Amino acid sequence: MLFRSAQARYAAIVQLAVFEAVNAITRDYKPYLGTITAPPGASPDAAAIEAAYLVLITYFPGSAPTLNPARASSLALIPDGQAKNDGIATGDAAALAMMLLRANDGSSPPRFKIPGPPAPGEWQATPSCPVVNGVAVGIAFQWQFITPFGIPSAKAFLLGPPPELTSNRYAKTYNEVMTVGSINSTERPPDRSDVALFYAADSPTQAFNQAARQVAVERGDTLSKNARALALVNMAISDSLVASFLNKYHYNFWRPETAIHAGDTDGNRETHADPNYAPFIVTPCFPSYPSNHGSAGNAAAEVLRSLYGEADHSITLTNPTVPNIVLQYSSFKQITNDISDARVYGGIHFRTDQEAGADLGRAIGTAVYKNNLRSMHDKD
Repeated sequence: MLFRSAQARYAAIVQLAVFEAVNAITRDYKPYLGTITAPPGASPDAAAIEAAYLVLITYFPGSAPTLNPARASSLALIPDGQAKNDGIATGDAAALAMMLLRANDGSSPPRFKIPGPPAPGEWQATPSCPVVNGVAVGIAFQWQFITPFGIPSAKAFLLGPPPELTSNRYAKTYNEVMTVGSINSTERPPDRSDVALFYAADSPTQAFNQAARQVAVERGDTLSKNARALALVNMAISDSLVASFLNKYHYNFWRPETAIHAGDTDGNRETHADPNYAPFIVTPCFPSYPSNHGSAGNAAAEVLRSLYGEADHSITLTNPTVPNIVLQYSSFKQITNDISDARVYGGIHFRTDQEAGADLGRAIGTAVYKNNLRSMHDKD
């Protein structure tokens, strides 16, 4: 599976290329790059198809057996002629410009975090962590340094610290995840097991792109509006993950799996160690605070509610990895609430990780929406 933060970055590049190609023709919004020009009469549909195709085939050449026929069948719906040819050329130009812009954005090479000595509250490697030079390490250490898409800097979004280990708030969230998040828990309702399994398989990028497409179809919006909406959603998701990793590695807070094994070392009389605790789903290999799913999901939801309103939608989320789980929603808040539960009932996050992630995501979603791809009719 593609690393989920990388998935979010690729999705943002694809959707910004599509937006820039379409917008160079329609000129409905302020451009992202501002360097793409299109001949009069160019087909925006051809531009969108080609922009998405060229980014994807460049980054994922092994997907050619899927991408090539998809491109051909999509372009076949557009009459041959100058408009189609000009649209394809515009899509190529936008895709190449976006990929060039992101060529040295800090996403590579990979960097790792070597854990320090075990200490209360300090992140330690968990069983899923890769071993590098004989040491189990944290992944995606470089992600905090990536150039964002829609905010000036992730450093402006540094959260306050996680709760003190000796606090009542920490004890409450510790005991919640120990009770409902254990692989053998009898306190986890079946529907919470379902959301934990679903969002272990489904990233915020997958979930909220699926939701955005369904709402856009429901509304019957134009290609131009849809291109902008998907670009904003994916910018917000990717930027929230950059800021989330900055916070994760700044605070370096331990995962429930580590904390519960060492519950007798935290100085809190309300927490008790369980050396046999194992989470319901696999613990990701980086610090706990804040939650990536929480930050990315809430960033996307904030953009979507700004575009479409909070509720009265009809959204069905599915994932072929968990074909027997189908989730129905009528609001974006319902999705983010399930995501919060999913990580706690999955046993891999404290509730305070989710709350902090939600705060972070909403702030970034708001900033991305307010400061990017505005209508040409907006007043400064």
